[in-house]
Amino acid sequence: MHPSLKLPFLALSTTLLLAACGEPEDTRPGQPVKTRQSAFKEIIRSFEPMGVMLRGNTFNGDKFLAMAYELMARRDAPWGHFAAGTDYPPTKATPEVWLQTEKFERERLAFIAATDALLVAAQTRDRKQLEAPYQAVYQTCQDCHRTFKKR
Repeated sequence: MHPSLKLPFLALSTTLLLAACGEPEDTRPGQPVKTRQSAFKEIIRSFEPMGVMLRGNTFNGDKFLAMAYELMARRDAPWGHFAAGTDYPPTKATPEVWLQTEKFERERLAFIAATDALLVAAQTRDRKQLEAPYQAVYQTCQDCHRTFKKR
């Protein structure tokens, strides 16, 4: 290989190898970080289609209600996996989860209350009554992420 190409080739090779590594795996007993990340993904799988339905022309009150029940069934799953000692890679939680436990609990309770209100509104199957409660749930997610999730 020509000497002038060695450094760029080495840099490219290193970059590609690092990109292929991905996130570290959660190998701790019970995999608390992986479990809570999976639980949050399940919440999103219930919640995001509700927003798509509200923003588009595909609103169906019965389907929305079914998704609201799915959200309710999934909403409690991640919280018990934030125990002490679970602040390690691949976590996306900030240290504030464990330093500001009272605030973290208030944010969790706000999310629970907002999802309760969303379910009540979903039972009406009235699109106009769903927009504000949906936005309230979304806002609780954003508020919590602002302090407690690495960006």
